[in-house]
Amino acid sequence: MAMPFAQPSDDKQKAESLSEKGADVVAIPVLFAENRDVFDGEDAGVDPVYHAKARILNQAIQEIGMGKYQWYLFCLAGFGWFSDNLWPIVTNLILTPTMAEFGGSGAWIKLGQAIGFLIGAAFWGLASDVWGRRWAFNITLFLTGTFALAASGSPNLVALCAFVTVWSIGVGGNLPVDSAVFLEFVPGSHQYLLTVLSIWWALGQLVGSLIAWPLIVNFSCAGTTPETCPRAANQGWRYFMYCMGGLMLVLSFLRFAVFHLYESPKYLMGRGRDADAVAVVHKLAAYNGRTSSLTLQMLRDVEREAADAGAPPRMDTSARAAVLRKLRMFSTAHMKSLFATRKLAYSTSLLMLVWGLIGLAFPLYNGFVTVFFETRGAEFGDGSVYITYRNQVILSVIGVPGALLAGWLVEIPLLGRKGTLAVSTVLTGVFLFASTTSRTSDALLGWNCGYTFTSNVMYGVLYAVSPEIFPTKDRGTGNALVAISNRIFGIMAPIIALYSNLTTSVPIYVAGALFIGAGAIAVLLPFEPRGKTSI
Repeated sequence: MAMPFAQPSDDKQKAESLSEKGADVVAIPVLFAENRDVFDGEDAGVDPVYHAKARILNQAIQEIGMGKYQWYLFCLAGFGWFSDNLWPIVTNLILTPTMAEFGGSGAWIKLGQAIGFLIGAAFWGLASDVWGRRWAFNITLFLTGTFALAASGSPNLVALCAFVTVWSIGVGGNLPVDSAVFLEFVPGSHQYLLTVLSIWWALGQLVGSLIAWPLIVNFSCAGTTPETCPRAANQGWRYFMYCMGGLMLVLSFLRFAVFHLYESPKYLMGRGRDADAVAVVHKLAAYNGRTSSLTLQMLRDVEREAADAGAPPRMDTSARAAVLRKLRMFSTAHMKSLFATRKLAYSTSLLMLVWGLIGLAFPLYNGFVTVFFETRGAEFGDGSVYITYRNQVILSVIGVPGALLAGWLVEIPLLGRKGTLAVSTVLTGVFLFASTTSRTSDALLGWNCGYTFTSNVMYGVLYAVSPEIFPTKDRGTGNALVAISNRIFGIMAPIIALYSNLTTSVPIYVAGALFIGAGAIAVLLPFEPRGKTSI
């Protein structure tokens, strides 16, 4: 049951009440004086009533502060980051045994995955605006787990590729949906936790590698062709898929049944359900042991102020309008703003290029790292399935501190965001080039430990620096542009692999060169956000 809506007598009393609580915020009604600028100027074409109400809801969440609900949500949203890195690792780990059983090229599996990621990122972001954040938040993990379990029974490569594509549609929706859910419930003062969520990303790789190691090592065939590797002797990867699909269903159950996720107040408000939005805010406050001064009348007063300012008095609350609000990120006005001056155009173009090159280089190498380990081990005379998957676990462990170190390096004055990104990206490429000099599996593992560590630093910075550089009002458009660049270039990686010999060093040289090129471009970025508040 929602708490009764508070009705303080005047703005001063509300401000004093918040001050007594120690909340470092401005009383919500004070925002009414600031809303008039939302009804004018550039934002007038993007549903000013919606944006004014969204500002009030943001302030209401800030008034409540960070509490146990948000910390629980930190873990549940973290499942999305966990899944986002787990499933690329899953496809990597099953490449060798499935290629042995079915024949063909593992690049087809990676291509299906890349296409699924792109579709999922595009579909679920819009679906969450039509059906609500809660449904999308719960369905993505369920979809992934269901089709992963189905994949364990794949009779041939075509069926496996189809299942990989569908489960990747679920995986592709995790970050767009989960980041929106988390940001819409966390106070602005704690939005930095969005970067900290990357620790779950590193854990996804570690868990997948740990589970694959005993299963694939002990239950895989000795042959390398369909004639020498029958299904009955090659059950390890299927057992692995049972475990991973089951794990996703457990995580989905925790989201859906154990923790009650309230529907996003912004979504409810955007669909014209202002009373429900206010009720959710008060439920959130009660869950955290706090109270909220938000009232339904405050949201209704926004429409009155809009009418006084000459803006449309009511906003469109249809599903079509919800989708259009999302698509307006790509409006001409937002695009022009990101390229409005020579310096802004230069910055936006370089960021898209950096994301694109890394989006190609990372899956080109990481997607086939187990194949590299196995083929090199055979050449060195010290390789085995056991060593291959042991090395994969070691690499996964190395990646965890890299994600944490990134948060410290970006605050060093001589490095900052730009310097840390440039150095870590270049070093990632250098370690790949150095790995081609290996003459033993242990030497190859050592170079790859360096690669994994620096690449995790690189990704930790990359996910944070782009939103900081883009102006606030165009940040959604900028983030979408770099994400699209990353996914489209990512589709090219398995296509290149189809026409490359994975038993040679050519893919390693290409990936290394791309990383070094991306690092050199990062040096040229014109803005350094360290020590500055995002505009």
